[in-house]
Amino acid sequence: MDLPTGRAATVRAFGTISLVAGFITCLLTNSSDYDGFRPQILAAFLILTGIGLRIEAAIVDRTQ
Repeated sequence: MDLPTGRAATVRAFGTISLVAGFITCLLTNSSDYDGFRPQILAAFLILTGIGLRIEAAIVDRTQ
């Protein structure tokens, strides 16, 4: 495995972890009685970061 392929796989894995963490945060916040807005901001940040990392991995993987 060459370096760009390994990097793309690592970035893709971190993106997936970030997406899962964001969705779990969103689900746990919505199912609780907490009325604050900060967990939703964290969930949105995690989801957007995960999407960005997955897009980056797809671009790096395609250019090889």
